Amino acid sequence: MDISINTPALLFPAISLVMLAYTNRFLALSNRVRSLHDKYDGHKQKDIVHAQIRNLRYRLKLIKNMQALGVLTFLSGILCMYFIYNDWMVMAHWIFAFSLLSFAVSLFISLVEIQLSTKALELELSDMEGLEDPSVLEYIKKKFDRE
Repeated sequence: MDISINTPALLFPAISLVMLAYTNRFLALSNRVRSLHDKYDGHKQKDIVHAQIRNLRYRLKLIKNMQALGVLTFLSGILCMYFIYNDWMVMAHWIFAFSLLSFAVSLFISLVEIQLSTKALELELSDMEGLEDPSVLEYIKKKFDRE
């Protein structure tokens, strides 16, 4: 396969948008940490707050790794373009493959973080009594039973 200098350049808009999304997730998480910190002292159910703190710590680590891999993807794309420019095609192919791999790992970690984000919301809702989380099948069944 032959790649031109435009091939790694095609990744740059995607990487930029993903990095923006990662930064937004980080900012939302940092705001949540601040509000949880204020809530911690006066909260009656400290076990729920502790579970939320553990979840937030792990998610912060994931976001840090997502951002690091996104930056690594960006830098390896630039390095790939440099190797193409100097006509070192073997190195360019390897670096481009590494760039794609680091981008894929970053997106996979993002998927894990999104799953943990959902669990964090479930923790937040867990202290409300009378609200259960029905399974998807139960939810659909209730919808059809009403009609």
